[in-house]
Amino acid sequence: MMATRAGQKKRPSLATQVVIALALGLAAGIFFGELTAPLKGVGKAFILLLQMTVLPYIMLSLITGLGHLNYREVKSLGLKVGSLLLLSWGLAFVAILVMPLAYPALETASFFSTSLVKVPESVNFLELFIPSNPFHALANNLVPAVVLFSVAVGIALIGLEPKDGLLDNLTILNRAMARVTQFVSQLTPIGVFAIVASAAGTMGLEELGRLQVYLLTYVAMALVLGLWVLPALITSFTPLTYAQVIGTTRDVLITAFATGSALIVLPLLIERSKELLRQSQLSTEETEATVEVIVPAFTSFPKIGTLFPMSFVLFAGWFGGSTVSMTQYPTLITVGLPSFFGSVNTAIPFLLDLLRIPVDLFQLYLATTVVTQRFGVLLTTINNLVLTLLGACAVGGMLTMRWGRLVRNAVITAGIVVLTIGALRAFFTIALDNAYNKNEIIASLQLMRTAGEATVYTSAPPPLPPLEVPGQSRLERIRARNTIRVGYFRDGLPFSYVNAAGDLVGFDIEMAHTLAQDLNAALELVPIEPGKTAQQLNTGYCDIIMSGMAITPQRAQQMAFSQPIYDATVAFIVKDHRRDDFNSRDAVKGLKTLRIAIPNIPYYIAIVKQYLPQAEVIPLRSIKAFFEKNGDAFDALVYSAEAGSAWTLLYPAYSVAIPQPDVLAAPIAYAMARGDEEMVDLINNWLLLKRKIQTVQSLYDYWILGKDTVPKTPRWSVIRDVLHWVK
Repeated sequence: MMATRAGQKKRPSLATQVVIALALGLAAGIFFGELTAPLKGVGKAFILLLQMTVLPYIMLSLITGLGHLNYREVKSLGLKVGSLLLLSWGLAFVAILVMPLAYPALETASFFSTSLVKVPESVNFLELFIPSNPFHALANNLVPAVVLFSVAVGIALIGLEPKDGLLDNLTILNRAMARVTQFVSQLTPIGVFAIVASAAGTMGLEELGRLQVYLLTYVAMALVLGLWVLPALITSFTPLTYAQVIGTTRDVLITAFATGSALIVLPLLIERSKELLRQSQLSTEETEATVEVIVPAFTSFPKIGTLFPMSFVLFAGWFGGSTVSMTQYPTLITVGLPSFFGSVNTAIPFLLDLLRIPVDLFQLYLATTVVTQRFGVLLTTINNLVLTLLGACAVGGMLTMRWGRLVRNAVITAGIVVLTIGALRAFFTIALDNAYNKNEIIASLQLMRTAGEATVYTSAPPPLPPLEVPGQSRLERIRARNTIRVGYFRDGLPFSYVNAAGDLVGFDIEMAHTLAQDLNAALELVPIEPGKTAQQLNTGYCDIIMSGMAITPQRAQQMAFSQPIYDATVAFIVKDHRRDDFNSRDAVKGLKTLRIAIPNIPYYIAIVKQYLPQAEVIPLRSIKAFFEKNGDAFDALVYSAEAGSAWTLLYPAYSVAIPQPDVLAAPIAYAMARGDEEMVDLINNWLLLKRKIQTVQSLYDYWILGKDTVPKTPRWSVIRDVLHWVK
């Protein structure tokens, strides 16, 4: 019998199995690359299994936990655990505000984003917290509303008798929920392997490369807080050692990290908290009962991991050239904290807009969540552990200030933070190439689609032959010559411009190529003089002008226009440090003296003079000259945000400012000779067709929004790039 037992292999603990699965999943992702993508479904199934008992568990724990307490104990719980929650918020904000010290100097700009003109969604705190229908809250995962309903029922039970039978039955049901969770947790190694393998195999390395400053700083500070500061806080007030805290909860921490959810490990966290209380001789009936209540009761409150994504707002300001100043920190904290009671994906765009940072940078945040979400979940889980252990001890009167440990931990923490920030700053300064290269992106853009042959004139072309038939329409002449002559404006970035290769490209140039191909006609591209558009159209110099012209009443009397292709957003182009002066109507109108440059379009000159009567409005013939020569002579340039954003890529010292709430727009269309109804009908129907088949939208996304301007390469993997077993 003894020999049999000695010969048996000891099965690794669940925590060890999870670590092994984590390593194997990472190795599989690196080896197989994108072939691991199907495993994402396995990981999703595992997460859903863990999630199915979470809200019922929270509801039952709160009702039974509060129902067994008295009013004095509930008051004590709120005051003492609430104080610990405030302390954790303070630690989170200190870490968040320190993180920008690690960022190196950076010069940048971005393409236009439609989010710049959108009103951010506000958080409806009433619907989030008040459950008009508890079943709806349960079905839609509205955790704050579920918590409020459960707390209300639990507190109502305090003064009712008899209640023991009901509470006993609910306790048994809650234990059943815990058993289900415990059973599902045995599948954790499989779930972790699938999740990590699919993430490691499909995550774009190029995306991580752009955001490595934020990712490394976020991960470093999260590890400092999660693996040192918060555990050290526990050891400063209890007999527990650091090894006990981390060793006992490591399976919970790893599971939360791997699954990306702090909610699904709450039942396991409560069990580990009770185990730690027993190890430290702090376990009593009162402390263990309190443990059952604390985590569910405070689930809807933001934890450190919930608040930590707020650091992206500071990073986005740095990344987008709109650094958040220290004077804006109080606004960030006071407005940001209640925002994070709701969805992080709602709070971050709201804060970006509040601080006048391009909301399109939120897309970068979404790209980082593959990494940051798991570290945020790790922080939330450890924060829950702190609240549970210290809160239970505080309610039970067993919390003791251990001054020696506290001072030692504080000194070590300060040293770790200083060394971490200093090392990151030095690394980023030395190792990263912070040279600005966005100008190279827009200068290197080529036409998306295969372009036909085109004759590009840089000066006035030979005149067209006279009409063979008197009264012949423009469209008939195009058919007779089998050639369409399209006018373009020089330096009409991003609609018509010459790229680094010397090719004429842009949104409207690509539309012109598409039109010529659809008409089976040769294409001639001829330059247009800005002050002679009507004359050159009506005299037959060209058949159509396709170069982002704004419709005005004066122009409409001289030329015919197609239906609008899109609406251009009126904006101010300013030096980076002046952006705040032009981001709102009140700020702009509060400036006493202004010199405003504007393209020589009388209709819009009159509007600007009416909008800013105190300003000196000066027409310009060349937008390029403003950026190269005249920028310092003006406070701002009134221009479209779409085109202005493209120019800021070439001249990153400038930014686009759209005054809120006065978001004005100008319709952009193609111009044709006055009275040429046949040509106008053709172009209108052609544009309708190109909208229906997404041609206009895809070109708009590419040339104006900058989507897919950097070619994507297949995800690197050993099986493809080293062994060459797959293509």
